Amino acid sequence: MKKAAIAEINEESRWKNLYRVGGVAALTVVGIMVVQILIFVIWPPPETVEGFIDLMQDHPLLGLLSMDLLYILNNTILVLIYLALFLALRRSSETAVMIAMLLGTLGVAAYYASNTGFEMLALSGQYDLATSEAERTALLGAGQALLAIYKGTAFDTYYVLNAAALLIFAVVMLRSKVFSTATGGVGLAAGILMLVPSTAGTLGLIFSLASLVPWAIFSVMVARRLFQMGRRNG
Repeated sequence: MKKAAIAEINEESRWKNLYRVGGVAALTVVGIMVVQILIFVIWPPPETVEGFIDLMQDHPLLGLLSMDLLYILNNTILVLIYLALFLALRRSSETAVMIAMLLGTLGVAAYYASNTGFEMLALSGQYDLATSEAERTALLGAGQALLAIYKGTAFDTYYVLNAAALLIFAVVMLRSKVFSTATGGVGLAAGILMLVPSTAGTLGLIFSLASLVPWAIFSVMVARRLFQMGRRNG
C-alpha cells in the first residue's frame, strides 16, 4: 500500500469518534423534532402575550417548551452534525463545506439571540407581582416585544442561513462519492423548502411543515453513513 494511502487512512481514523458523534446527533435531532411536534399538537402554544404569561405562571416547563426550549438543544447538536459533515466531505470540496459549516454555525448563533423563552418566564413572574394596572400594561408591552424578537430578524436569519448550509452540503454530496445520490437529493429538497422562513405567513407555514419529512429522512441517512464511516475507520 502506498504511503499516501496509508497516511489518508490514518488521518481518517483520527475522526472515527466524531463521525459516530455526528451520527448520534443526526438521530437525536429527529427525535427532538418528533417530541416537539407532539408537544405542539397536544398543547398548542398560546397566540397572545397574556396566554404565554398565564402558561408560564401555571406550567413553566410547558411554557418554555412552547417557546422552543428543545430547539435550543437541537441547534446545539446541529453544530456537531455540521462538523461531522465538514470532515466527511472536505476532500470533495473543502472550501464549499467550510462555508456551509460557517453559515450553519452563524445561523445557530442567531437562533440563540432569537429565543426569548427565559425572558418571558421572568416577565411572567414580574407580571404576577405587579400591583397596578399601569405596571401590568407596561409588562404586556414588554412581552409583546419579546414575542416580536422570538420570530423576528434573528430567527429569519437563522432559518435562511441553515437552509443555505444544507443546500451547500447537499450539492457537495451529489458531486462526491462519500454519501449516496439519494442522500444529497433529499437534502437538496429539504434545503429548498427551508429557504422560506416559517414566519412568512401561510406560505412559510406550508414550506416549513413540508420540509420536515425530507429533513428527517436526510438526517437518518446521514446518521447511517456516519456510523459506517466511524466503523470503517475504527
